[in-house]
Amino acid sequence: MFKWLRKDKTEVRGRPPELATPPDESLTPASEAVAADIAVPEVATVVSEAGAELVVEASPERPVDPATDLQPEPEPEPEPEPEFFDPALAFSSAIDAIAAEPRPAPPPRLSERLAASARALTGSVGTLFKRNPKLDEDLLEDLETALIQADIGVVASTELVEGLRVRMRKREFADAHELLAALRKSLHGLIANYALPLQIPATPRPFVILTVGVNGAGKTTTIGKLAMRYKLAGHSVMLAAGDTFRAAAVEQLKTWGERNQVPVVAQGSGADSASVIFDALQAAKSRNIDVLIADTAGRLHTQGHLMQELAKVKRVLGKIDPGAPHETLLVIDGGTGQNALNQAKQFNQAVGVTGVVVTKLDGTAKGGMVFALCRELGLPLRFIGVGEKREDLREFVAEEFVDALLPPELGRV
Repeated sequence: MFKWLRKDKTEVRGRPPELATPPDESLTPASEAVAADIAVPEVATVVSEAGAELVVEASPERPVDPATDLQPEPEPEPEPEPEFFDPALAFSSAIDAIAAEPRPAPPPRLSERLAASARALTGSVGTLFKRNPKLDEDLLEDLETALIQADIGVVASTELVEGLRVRMRKREFADAHELLAALRKSLHGLIANYALPLQIPATPRPFVILTVGVNGAGKTTTIGKLAMRYKLAGHSVMLAAGDTFRAAAVEQLKTWGERNQVPVVAQGSGADSASVIFDALQAAKSRNIDVLIADTAGRLHTQGHLMQELAKVKRVLGKIDPGAPHETLLVIDGGTGQNALNQAKQFNQAVGVTGVVVTKLDGTAKGGMVFALCRELGLPLRFIGVGEKREDLREFVAEEFVDALLPPELGRV
């Protein structure tokens, strides 16, 4: 640090005057100081504007240590070279890792889920064809009885056998096995036109699904499974807890909403069902929801005043959207057998059913009622329920259903 002193060594206050270039002979070269390994203060004489001589004295410098100060800086260590990346090897390793991961077990085949119904049909029909029986009227009568006992229905069974009788008289069958193959084909033709899964169209928005059915048929569970199905398909979903007569129904639907991470519009128990569904439709429109699925109170098809409440729900929805509901989905228990036909007729008369879901087919021997349902009602069969898991709500596929109940190898020795 420099200090400005007069010749008498007194400090100069204020800003130092501008320095003049000192004469070369008044300074000791720094190189000589370094060579002598001593610190030499640099002194310069400066003449101020007042004519007084000023001396600039520098603070003594630290002695230079040649062992440390004059050594060259060390060279930086070289950066490590990047590892060689082989894309083909990395891809192969990723494939091996995926292959090593445990794969989920495939879902059970439909024939396994419909084992009880299959036994009911194959146990009677299959017995008739085990020994290659003679093609005659006795065989056809026994076949008709077996079909009726398997809950295929009187009307459907009679028509099926009559069609086989006409062809048999024309000698179109060489043996009983050809007749059995013709029966399988006729069963498929009976339901093929009604196997129509429910697809969500691009418009309108929201697409409103109104579910109806008696208590215990599985409406709320079906709604939860449908919500997950459509959410996984990329649709935004909202649920409406319209079953306000049963206290547990609202909580059950909320649980499905939390599980599927979809919003649920609900009110307290005893609230007006039409009001809840009306509020839900308004909320779905404001949030630009794709699919709104509304639950309704379960009721017996013989309770006329309760059936009229469903008609009220449809009228209320029409005030917001004249086309709503866009799907009225009837959920029926497959275990009720032929009684399901009476339910479907009454609900269809009250609210105009546009699609059917048959549930609990995995625990009943009355799966043949599906054929009667299609034959006598002519309504699209959207889904069938064959278990408790989400994937057990399956789209109805006619060929797969016939193969499960009446396998092609039936009667072969």
